[in-house]
Amino acid sequence: MIKGIKIIKGSIFSDKRGKLWTSWKKNKKFFKSFNHDKFSISKNNVLRGVHGDYKSWKLVSCVSGSVFQVVVDMRETSETFLQWESFDLGDNNRQMILIPPSLGNGFYVKSDSATYHYKLAYDGDYADVGEQFTVAWNDSRINILWPSTDPILS
Repeated sequence: MIKGIKIIKGSIFSDKRGKLWTSWKKNKKFFKSFNHDKFSISKNNVLRGVHGDYKSWKLVSCVSGSVFQVVVDMRETSETFLQWESFDLGDNNRQMILIPPSLGNGFYVKSDSATYHYKLAYDGDYADVGEQFTVAWNDSRINILWPSTDPILS
């Protein structure tokens, strides 16, 4: 629904020893290279609210556990401005979501705990706190239908 979002499935190899998951392999059809990785480890019922910036591409995944992933269009000139999409991410499906700049990203932890991975691409320095935007998890303009009405907020 929101232009620019891509769902990516990594390759998974399984045998009697377990699984090997390739989460990223350079692919010129997307864009430039990634240059920054971050992990967030959260407990059940934690909601990491909608946040983002205007220059970073983000490839997000949940490497252990499961999350309810939300992406919100914050581009004022977009036909889907303030609309949101949700995805189930986790170790059960190994999906990744590629999020363009100016789209907000948030997630809610459905499992006992979850390890969430951000893979970032941007020019220049990292858009730290002063250059990021945040949106209240319960902003009535967006009306996200989160799995919990009483989450632990970050």
